[in-house]
Amino acid sequence: MKAQHFVVVLLLVSNITLSSGFLDMFVAAASVVYTYFERDDLLPFDSKRLEADLRENFFGQHIASNVIQRAVSSFMTDSNPNKPLVLSFHGTSGTGKNHASKIIARNVYEKGENSKHVHLFISEHHFPHTKNLRLHSAHLKQQIHESVSRFPRSMFIFDEMEKMQPQLIDAIKPFLDYNARVDGVSFRKAIFIFLSNADGNVITGVTLDFWRKGIHREKIWMDSNELEIKISENIFNDKKGGFLRSSIIDEHLIDHCIPFLPLEMKHVRQCVLVQMAHLNITQDFDLADQVARDMPYFPKEERVFAVKGCKSVRQKLSLYID
Repeated sequence: MKAQHFVVVLLLVSNITLSSGFLDMFVAAASVVYTYFERDDLLPFDSKRLEADLRENFFGQHIASNVIQRAVSSFMTDSNPNKPLVLSFHGTSGTGKNHASKIIARNVYEKGENSKHVHLFISEHHFPHTKNLRLHSAHLKQQIHESVSRFPRSMFIFDEMEKMQPQLIDAIKPFLDYNARVDGVSFRKAIFIFLSNADGNVITGVTLDFWRKGIHREKIWMDSNELEIKISENIFNDKKGGFLRSSIIDEHLIDHCIPFLPLEMKHVRQCVLVQMAHLNITQDFDLADQVARDMPYFPKEERVFAVKGCKSVRQKLSLYID
């Protein structure tokens, strides 16, 4: 029911008679209150919908799909979580980290990534000058605090975490802790997602080791060759990354460090078919094969894993169509 209709019905039921001018003012005030409490963009969470979305639109990342589905479902169905959900995605460019965050967003909010409750921060774009770190930190803390005070189920995505200054990472830290309450606002229902390319070489190395041993890529799991431990150690010891000097890692505030494996040609082909659908092109499997084959792969001779993942697939496809 619209706020205006609600107020008019209320007045009629209460037999209250007001002048037109006062009624307009009353309706305007009621609209503000109604909008404040209205949860118009939060979807009723459906674990099966998220599972299907990941299965149909997220290719070649069986580890990430499994962890995301279970972690997000458990968090969203918990009426009283003891901390925010904190996910950290790791892998080389083009393996689907941004895409996965968009899938989560569209299963939480009606408008998905375009929701006013989804906040994206790109390190070099939003925090470009190290000399302004104090100002950046203050603004970041204010924005997170105000967003969650208005809407507890807010989502924050931080891209290029490997380039983020440790002072900025520590500015986020108070909001991630157990039973976090900052200046009277609880952050336990918020979602924080970190995206990083920093551990791509570690993840690629493990994947290549399995391939050289003749072990199928889908046999890799979080405990394979101590993959999760290697990722955590690499984050902590990376002298170029802000995590090294941040307290987020050693205080164990990240719930899941999720590896994104290098993609194979069959996965790139799936991405090409999706782009055909987005461009309203009739699906052409032979063309999809050709576009996928023409992307760069490594090792150079065997051409097993895509150098750029699914990044620039649309641009490559455009070369083959009118």
